[in-house]
Amino acid sequence: MSTESDTASTFGISSQWGWSIGGALGGAIGAVAFGLLMWLFDPDILTAAIPAIYGFEPVGIVGWGIHILHGAVLGIVFGFLVTRDLILGAVTMSPDTDALSRTSIRIRIVAAGFVFGLAIWAILPLLVLPVWLETLGTGAAGEFPAIAVESLFGHLLFGTVLGIVFALSVDLSDRSPADLFSA
Repeated sequence: MSTESDTASTFGISSQWGWSIGGALGGAIGAVAFGLLMWLFDPDILTAAIPAIYGFEPVGIVGWGIHILHGAVLGIVFGFLVTRDLILGAVTMSPDTDALSRTSIRIRIVAAGFVFGLAIWAILPLLVLPVWLETLGTGAAGEFPAIAVESLFGHLLFGTVLGIVFALSVDLSDRSPADLFSA
């Protein structure tokens, strides 16, 4: 059963629940991009440090799996947030400035992804991770370059790729927040 709010996107994902699918897909692909960057700079972060924060031994591709799962979950959070009234209203508004009025909603979603990546970097590795590791008493804390330029760049890359995939996956043009959740 299709309603007029079930508009298909570039990849055929309906807008009603597409935010969760587009978010998970974008987050997973963004995590792969970020993971490849980490792999270039310090592969031990993926193979040893990430599994260690959950108490796992560094076996096989466990770190990659956890990292991609983190990305998918964060992508769903992004999809949820960007489709809320406040953020969707800001993304879809018609601004008075010439520069902003010429940008498409997709470009604005990519920019929101970039900002989301910056926020994730500021919150998770800088604030939450040290508390988590201290609580667990694990020695993996020294293995995470949380404040390193590579970490910042990786999170910005994650957010940008997430925004690109989300913008291509979910059609938010001419949509109000109520349209996204109507049955």
